Amino acid sequence: KEDAANNFARGHYTVGKEMIDKVNDRLRKLVDNCDNVQGFVVNHSVGGGTGSGLGALILERLAVDYRKKSKLGFEIYPSPTISNCVVEPYNSLLATHWLLDHTEVSLMLDNE
Repeated sequence: KEDAANNFARGHYTVGKEMIDKVNDRLRKLVDNCDNVQGFVVNHSVGGGTGSGLGALILERLAVDYRKKSKLGFEIYPSPTISNCVVEPYNSLLATHWLLDHTEVSLMLDNE
């Protein structure tokens, strides 16, 4: 299996584009089994490539497919003191741009 390798662009445009249809089908099946969907709660880290890139792609798809439903995000932001990757701040900045457009409420949690 291929991962996003701590890269927002890989998680969003490369690996994410390959996986988004499968994710969307499973989400649609879950929604179809519910009587009255109020919204979605998304938990993800925005420091890595999968959490930031694929997470932003999933939120974008949710915003398009379920426009009137609430989308709440619990995002774990990287800590500057215990960071293990140089590009974590860039990934989180790019993910924040998508979060502003595609979530109604985002709770920022520090990874410390």
